Amino acid sequence: MAKGKYNVILVIVDSMRKDHVGTYGGIARTPNIDKFAEESAMYTKAYPESMPTIPVRRAIYTGIRVFPFRSHRMVKGIPWIGFFGWEPIPDEHITISEVFKAAGYRTALIGDNYHIFEPGMNFNRGFDEWIFIRGQEWDKYRSAPLVSQEELDRYLTPKLRGTAVEHLLRRYLSNVHRRQSEEDWFAPQTFREGIRWLEENRDAERFLLVLEPFDPHEPWDPPHEFVDMYDPGYTGKEVITPKYGPPDYLSERELKHMRAHYAGEVTLVDKWFGIFMQKVYELNLDKNTIIAFISDHGHQLGEHNLTGKVAWGMYPELMDIPLLIRHPEGVGAGEKVHEYVYNHDLFTTLISMAGVKLEHKVDGINIWEYVEKEDFELRRSYVTSAFANYLMYRDDDYWLITNREGDEAKLYMLKEDPKLEENVAGERPDLVRQLYQRIVEDAGGSIPRIEAPPAIAYEWYSRLYLYQA
Repeated sequence: MAKGKYNVILVIVDSMRKDHVGTYGGIARTPNIDKFAEESAMYTKAYPESMPTIPVRRAIYTGIRVFPFRSHRMVKGIPWIGFFGWEPIPDEHITISEVFKAAGYRTALIGDNYHIFEPGMNFNRGFDEWIFIRGQEWDKYRSAPLVSQEELDRYLTPKLRGTAVEHLLRRYLSNVHRRQSEEDWFAPQTFREGIRWLEENRDAERFLLVLEPFDPHEPWDPPHEFVDMYDPGYTGKEVITPKYGPPDYLSERELKHMRAHYAGEVTLVDKWFGIFMQKVYELNLDKNTIIAFISDHGHQLGEHNLTGKVAWGMYPELMDIPLLIRHPEGVGAGEKVHEYVYNHDLFTTLISMAGVKLEHKVDGINIWEYVEKEDFELRRSYVTSAFANYLMYRDDDYWLITNREGDEAKLYMLKEDPKLEENVAGERPDLVRQLYQRIVEDAGGSIPRIEAPPAIAYEWYSRLYLYQA
């Protein structure tokens, strides 16, 4: 007999900016997420405790902070060696699936986020069923170059030729060259598999279902009607994957259209999340299931002169994330929570809300208590995060970005400069030191010095694990 009170569905999307979600005042069309938000508690100050994709998920799946990165090791078969914390879930860490499985739940993981399924990453531990939908981004799904140079040229400006973007698109477009209808795109596949699982597992007394759609991660190539919602009539280069760094490879017009591709991908994800939720209602699972929706991080689209997910650009467009939690009995519906929360809080929160006993200590707290208890004492006054060799601090007054040694500081006064346009670090070195010291204290008293891999290692890993022969 299952020991919990409620089922749990956790949806983790990738690279969805908070300012593109309608309910957060965003610019993309997201009617289904907005409807879901009306029935949910909405967290307005949610942040990833470390970055990017894998560190974020390690924290969500275990409730344990990866910040500030204590060490860094290169794992054979995994080419992302520049990202500290991009490592498997340690064997000694207990995952959310293992907690629910031990409580008698049926568990499933479904997704097209290929990173969590790379060799030895351990994210599928504790799941009764896990489905890996192949072909995203660099996934080694097709080895033959199945895309013509003419088709590839549609997506390359002159400055993108010969770069990693060209290598990526050659792989990706070969992976997806057999697509025919909207259902063949990745977000539809993941949510359709989620629907299939719900229908087949109606007999489960209690269940945990984790959905991991990789979109709206680049490449941004939704069916073109989704792009036309935001920039109809365009006839130039279709840049669907950014080069990480300054956007000097794009004209202003090309940048505008690239943003339309991103917004279109957001709307595609929203549409299929809505279709998935329709099935939840049809099966009456809305009455006994906790549902959480979160993004791992955002994406730079030209703001602060950056495109991609660039570590020294830990600004709101990258760090602000949507987080919504729906209670099956309507508790907290439409409520906005303005407390600082982290992604790793979801571990403790969902386990506690479901009525499952958590028998080991973790770093995350139960942020549902902000909804249920007016006098909840554990309130954070700031958040910290780490991304590769850079650190971020944010409170109600200040936003600080530095490297791990506290240098290269960028300091912004949020009340006077909410768009983070004027760096005052040079004028306030005392404040920079004070806030950096808070980061150090949050890290347990020290920021470990970690050497970045040598250039030859990047070249070796890229040629061996990314590029096609």
